[in-house]
Amino acid sequence: MDPYARARLLIDEAHAADPARAPDGRAAELVYGERIEAWLVRLAPAAATALRLAARCQHLERWLVPRTTFPEGKAGYLTWRRSLYTKQAERARALLLTAGVPATEADDVATWVSKTGLKTNAGTQALEDAACLVFLENEIGAFAAQHAEYPREKFIDILRKTWRKMSPAAQQAALALSLPPAIGDLVREAVAGAE
Repeated sequence: MDPYARARLLIDEAHAADPARAPDGRAAELVYGERIEAWLVRLAPAAATALRLAARCQHLERWLVPRTTFPEGKAGYLTWRRSLYTKQAERARALLLTAGVPATEADDVATWVSKTGLKTNAGTQALEDAACLVFLENEIGAFAAQHAEYPREKFIDILRKTWRKMSPAAQQAALALSLPPAIGDLVREAVAGAE
């Protein structure tokens, strides 16, 4: 089997162990990886195979490190996220090497998955763009419902931070999304203040 196909199989097997399920019954992480890769390909149709594999690793085994294992508050959240980036990058590299992907490409995937060089590394930026678009297209409604106690200003701040992380091409794709009216209003207000 081709090393890249083998790597994809190993990544998807890791995702399949996620106990959380999507509405269709598949592992939530697997569905997320597919969505990230789909957005990556929409934004960069000629994306290298290694970058497509990195997209599938965006939340690789995230379920193994629950948010509740870190302190509450912003500092705890940021520490949790940084630890995930490192853990996911190391795991992605290991899976690719096991599959026979060249070490230089496995290292590139680890760099992208770890969020190293956001805004300066094209691969890292491509993954961030895809992740932001998946959030806006598929997750923001559930996020808003889960955090109904947040004041409107906090949602706007979160959306502005998301917007600033995106490339101009991803921002244009985000503006073309069909969002529920209340979410669309928040996004428009956030975008107006982010420029």
